[in-house]
Amino acid sequence: MKTQKVVLKNETGLHARPASELAKIAAKYQSTINLIIEGKPVINAKSILNIMAAGIKNSTEIEIQCDGADEEAAMNELLNAFNNNFGE
Repeated sequence: MKTQKVVLKNETGLHARPASELAKIAAKYQSTINLIIEGKPVINAKSILNIMAAGIKNSTEIEIQCDGADEEAAMNELLNAFNNNFGE
């Protein structure tokens, strides 16, 4: 299992468009991909509804967990997306 913490830099948080991008990236991989938001219960990163329901705001610390055969590639793409603010 790969884990990495990131801090969300999007001024508007994970609203519909970046949440959709995150779920789309996660869905490309066979690995289980979860998010832990400031110690709250695990969120399935492949579900846009779960991501949006979490109400993730700017400057929130997020722990990404990838577990499976393609976990390395999944983590790299997710970290790249977070670092690029999902294109915003």
